[in-house]
Amino acid sequence: MLISYSRKVFIPLTKLCRDVCSYCTFAQAPQPGKRAYLTADEVLAIAKAGETTGCTEALFTLGDKPELRYKAAREELAALGYATTIDYLHAMCARMLKETSLLPHVNPGVMTREEMVKLREVSASMGLMLESTAERLCAKGGPHFGSPDKHPAARLEVLRLAGELQIPFTTGILIGIGETREERVEALNAIRDLHARFGHIQEVIIQNFRAKPDTRMAHVPHAEHEDLLWTIRTARGILGADMNIQAPPNLSFDNAGAHCGDLIDAGINDWGGVSPVTADHVNPEAPWPAIEKLREISASRGRVLVARLPSYPAYVHDAFHWHAKDIATPVIRASDSEGFARMDAWSPGLAMPMTAIRAVEKKSTKTNACDISTERAITRLFAARDGEFDDICAAANELRAATVGDTVRYVVNRNINYTNICSFRCTFCAFSKGTHSKSLRGEPYDISLEEIERRVSEAWARGATEVCMQGGIHPSYTGNTYLNIVRAVKRAAPDIHVHAFTPLEVMHGARTLGMPVRDFLARLIDAGLNSLPGTAAEILDDDVRQVICPDKVNTQEWLDVMRTAHGLGLRSTATIMFGHVEQPLYWARHLLRIRTLQEETGGFTEFIPLPFVHMGAPVYQRGQARKGPTSREAILMHAVARLVLHPVIQNVQVSWVKLGEAGVTACLNAGANDVGGTLMNESISRAAGTQHGQEMEPARMQAMIRAAGRVPQQRNTVYGAVSEERMRTAEQAAPLLATSTTPIQKVAA
Repeated sequence: MLISYSRKVFIPLTKLCRDVCSYCTFAQAPQPGKRAYLTADEVLAIAKAGETTGCTEALFTLGDKPELRYKAAREELAALGYATTIDYLHAMCARMLKETSLLPHVNPGVMTREEMVKLREVSASMGLMLESTAERLCAKGGPHFGSPDKHPAARLEVLRLAGELQIPFTTGILIGIGETREERVEALNAIRDLHARFGHIQEVIIQNFRAKPDTRMAHVPHAEHEDLLWTIRTARGILGADMNIQAPPNLSFDNAGAHCGDLIDAGINDWGGVSPVTADHVNPEAPWPAIEKLREISASRGRVLVARLPSYPAYVHDAFHWHAKDIATPVIRASDSEGFARMDAWSPGLAMPMTAIRAVEKKSTKTNACDISTERAITRLFAARDGEFDDICAAANELRAATVGDTVRYVVNRNINYTNICSFRCTFCAFSKGTHSKSLRGEPYDISLEEIERRVSEAWARGATEVCMQGGIHPSYTGNTYLNIVRAVKRAAPDIHVHAFTPLEVMHGARTLGMPVRDFLARLIDAGLNSLPGTAAEILDDDVRQVICPDKVNTQEWLDVMRTAHGLGLRSTATIMFGHVEQPLYWARHLLRIRTLQEETGGFTEFIPLPFVHMGAPVYQRGQARKGPTSREAILMHAVARLVLHPVIQNVQVSWVKLGEAGVTACLNAGANDVGGTLMNESISRAAGTQHGQEMEPARMQAMIRAAGRVPQQRNTVYGAVSEERMRTAEQAAPLLATSTTPIQKVAA
């Protein structure tokens, strides 16, 4: 089970406040010679310090509308060029979004509807502690006397407006300030009812009062620890299992962490904001426990500590509903597949190595008998972190060793992407282009048959056993085009294995010739086709496909083409393209569909996870997709695939083009046993932005495998042996000649 926290910086924009709560040391009166507001440079300096330590949230704390009470506030705001504190806060949030990676969360007190609409444009979430619904606490002698913003009706109205405006919202109660237990229950019920109406309250804080020197309540006893635990348990009962309940760890922390552990036992599932940079400005006397200490405390209660964003996962997954457009995009980009914070800078295709690789040295203790029978169980495996992550990787590694041994295979091949012109509009694809479009990464092209033959001849001369071919769906291509491409390959190198055409291309070819897919595949086989690549699968779920490839083959069509091909004796690979808009549930569905078909046909030779490369992808550039899987997710995909697909698919391939050598090594330690092809040319991932090159020569491939402690072995496409002549030729290959493309005016027949 997870317990979350937000890694943040606290930015006290102003400590002036028009309220005079009896327990507060945050609020201060104007002091001669001292600024009332942080400057923009001071705000950004705090934010950038947080960036360097991996923070994802900027929490703006400030007093309620101090300009309504203090002339000094009005004058300083005017000098800064703003009429109100809210206006200044809005500007600082906007600048934060522009100049840093942090997501703003704002606690500006009681707001009008107009002010909330304004701040929604520049903040990921907002918050206002309800504290109490007891109006009597605002009477003379009460802790809220003289504080107009603390009247329960005013604060409940803010919570209601937040619901109407669909703002992810934080609220909570403060215990020990004179309220009764019955009044706490009343406040929790009010929160529950508002959330039931709007669904917007993402967390409820149960905060215990701590007396502070130099306040009117300095001599009031602290809220008792047992009373805090009672309130947390009560909140959990009232608010239900799905509500995120938080209690500040610094207000209960002792050196042993025992009291914090009690909070978990009582029902919290979040530690709130914890900063490695700034103090808790509201409770400066209570320093934060170190994050590693919180991790230790959490583990002692069987919980795994995970960093979140200011928006909780449920709101991240529906980001464009719960956030303004300019906020939704950075929220999505900062998240992982589960909606938590993305905590490493690595993404597929980047030249930087993975930073979250954990060496698998131990034997698995819990996962040799993983439940892989249901979507839910497999999804649970994808959620693994820390020690559980290690266990799953170890189990997959042990299963790999028992199934295929320590040999890691590769194929010497050449990729030929014969055209990048495509009439389909897959939103993840940076390779395809319309017939008249331009691209940052090249012009539209269509390779001639003569150039295909030249490349095949060169590949054969360099030791290749396979040519892999796929391309865009050119509007002038017919089934005869694909037949002619296969014939051209066989003219150039009769003995080379033709691994070509996605299910989309197969269906397009069959449709243009007016024949069933089975008949068209039979003609391709007669022409020399030997196997199919398992691409165009992406995610085998139509809900996801409606977002990333709405006009492409659907799930059933992809499966049907593969079933038909396998029935004709054609082997194929199977792939998944993951890390964009989908969630782990869809990974589980995909794996189960692949497994089911393999149990029926036995036609898949290997499973190939293809991490989404985001940089040039339209769906990413439009702000709708993540930055590919995290390193943890990428490694887990190979491990879980090994476990789920065993024993029907024995080979799990890792893509060096997308993961780099460090990523390959990590996946070889997590169930993978194949590193794919040498490629010679690579166009599709390169168009998306990958930085890992176009060719990995056999000598380098072998060195990488040996460095991982495994035994390299060249294979052919269907995992057969390769002749000594082919291997020697590949190892002595001359440099590649320059390729050429054909102007887009060429019409294929």
